[in-house]
Amino acid sequence: MIAQREDDDPPAGRPDASMSLLADLFSGKLLDHGYAEAAARRAAAAREAGDPGPARGRLRGGGVLLVLVLAGTLIAVAGAEVRRGEPVAAEQRSRLVDAIHARTAETDALQRRLDRLRAETERRRAAALARSEDGRRARRTLALAGAAAAAAPATGDALIVTLDDAPHDEPDGRPADTGGRVYDQDLQVLVNGLWAAGAAAIGVNGQRLTPATAIRAAGEAILVDYRPLGRPYEVTALGDPGRLRDALSGSAADRRLRALNERFEIRYDTRRSSGVRLPAAGAVRLRYAREAGR
Repeated sequence: MIAQREDDDPPAGRPDASMSLLADLFSGKLLDHGYAEAAARRAAAAREAGDPGPARGRLRGGGVLLVLVLAGTLIAVAGAEVRRGEPVAAEQRSRLVDAIHARTAETDALQRRLDRLRAETERRRAAALARSEDGRRARRTLALAGAAAAAAPATGDALIVTLDDAPHDEPDGRPADTGGRVYDQDLQVLVNGLWAAGAAAIGVNGQRLTPATAIRAAGEAILVDYRPLGRPYEVTALGDPGRLRDALSGSAADRRLRALNERFEIRYDTRRSSGVRLPAAGAVRLRYAREAGR
């Protein structure tokens, strides 16, 4: 047996010998001498070209800082401009609202004047036609034509149908569910259903309808002859209220509106009223005319 010397024992290894790769990475040592030589050559070339690496790094850092300062300045200036423009925008909006109210008041005053002039014209025409038998026959014919064209006021008992948006409103006053809103086609269906039920005259929120009246939508507003309506929407149908309700019940319009009420909680109810007066509609534009007797 060959004795082994104590100094021939293998030297004890490093505790982190199994982690030499990570240790070299954290200590900054390169695993390949070729990488080190390449880095040394680049550094020597930079020194010969007079390009100081640290100064360039400082310059790059200064450029980034300058860009950040400029961006912050621009954001601050933009915010200041927005805050400065808010009072101007609020003032312009206030002036616009005041102008709308003023023009609406002028339009209402002109409409009242027009109603007075129409009433005076009708009074004088009736007085003139009452002087002869032919005039009285012409007056009766004009009365029938005026009623058909909604050119004269109408009074009598009525069935009033009310439609309104769903009651679950958001803080801004809008329905929580967009399906819970009354649309122009809903009013169109109701009006057509009342005509079919035998209504003698119909008005929506006090505006008289004619055979040529258009019910449209502009954004979220409903227009009748280009005049906006406010909710709730009350559709007044002149005629016998009982007969109108019986004829409307079970019709296509009634089924549609009841479905909207059950599914989207749109308000849909009816009531009777007596002594209702509907004003005359707007002036009717003549599209053509012919001489009487031809």
